[in-house]
Amino acid sequence: MEEFDVVVIGAGAAGMMCAATAAERGRRVALLDHATKLAEKIRISGGGRCNFTNLHAGPSNYLSNNPHFCRSALSRYTPQDFLALLKKYHVAWHEKHKGQLFCDDSAEQIIRVLKAECDKNGVSWKMPAEVDALESAETGFVLQTSGGKISAQSVVLATGGLSIPKIGATDFAYRIARQFALRMVEPRPALVPLTFAQSVWAPFVPLAGISLEVDISTGTKKNKITFREDLLFTHRGLSGPAILQISSYWELGTPLTINLLPETDLADELLAQKSGNKKQLLTVLTQYMPARLAEVLLITCEADGSCRMADLSDKVLRRIGEAVNQWQLIPDGTEGYRKAEVTRGGIDTRELSQQTMMVQKVPGLYVVGEAMDVTGWLGGYNFQWAWASGYVAGLSA
Repeated sequence: MEEFDVVVIGAGAAGMMCAATAAERGRRVALLDHATKLAEKIRISGGGRCNFTNLHAGPSNYLSNNPHFCRSALSRYTPQDFLALLKKYHVAWHEKHKGQLFCDDSAEQIIRVLKAECDKNGVSWKMPAEVDALESAETGFVLQTSGGKISAQSVVLATGGLSIPKIGATDFAYRIARQFALRMVEPRPALVPLTFAQSVWAPFVPLAGISLEVDISTGTKKNKITFREDLLFTHRGLSGPAILQISSYWELGTPLTINLLPETDLADELLAQKSGNKKQLLTVLTQYMPARLAEVLLITCEADGSCRMADLSDKVLRRIGEAVNQWQLIPDGTEGYRKAEVTRGGIDTRELSQQTMMVQKVPGLYVVGEAMDVTGWLGGYNFQWAWASGYVAGLSA
């Protein structure tokens, strides 16, 4: 039986960071993964350029039933720490907007940096290797793997959530959580496009491909959250950064409110232009939005776009303004884990130490990254959580 101090299960972002950090402390580390290709989720992220962190990452950018849990790790491994690591390997990067950092060249650079950090410190790679069983033992744990038995003082679960099954996502971490009677927060797709009933969405299908910047919100009173991002119409519903962001907060059966012209009070604009205006309503609306969108919105408002502005009542113009500035609609679901960038929920963080990521009632068992109930916003925040949680677990395991 092979013996290690630390076995990390899952060679993604959090797993490689954890393995490299533990090995740097002189720990004998093995890194296992069932995939044949290393870190596919990093490779496909950010359009192949990997949005590897966000300069503004802080606790307020994360969702969790235990919202203060992420504070300690995020303060101990910051975006600047990861940038210092990239500098060591001469990886060039750029900021897109809102603090989002991407590789100039390719996401492969991030994978190479993490692999090099692991190799430099003598991490033992075991890929592909399936873990068939994980059992407690006198000196820690015994793992039954497709490559034989392995013993370890510490085991780190870095196997992520259920998102994007086609690149290897599994429920492994959740199965281990059940085995050790750890509490769970119900997993669900997050950062995911939203869908609508076919009958409801039929008028909007021709708008597929149209994109525009909007304000989008959900929730009420102190639970209300609003994002200003780009919205994309699809054949089945809505997508784009605005929808991905709000999807993490949206609850089934509740409405979204979308302001399609966040810088313009359309009712005021239309009323100001009404007097003596011989232009058709549709012509005026196309000054503010794509013609196809204006046509569909007029149908939903039951307004005639061929009418001259001067002939329309104030009431009709206000109705159109409200339909644009306060468009309310209720999705019937999401595109699911197939299209979700991350999984919300997972292993309850109240089971873990926020200083070390160790399961408090199972000494030596750690959880990092997406497997737990910490979900970042779109824009590099989830990778920053992977680096931070992996790092602090690596310091302890």
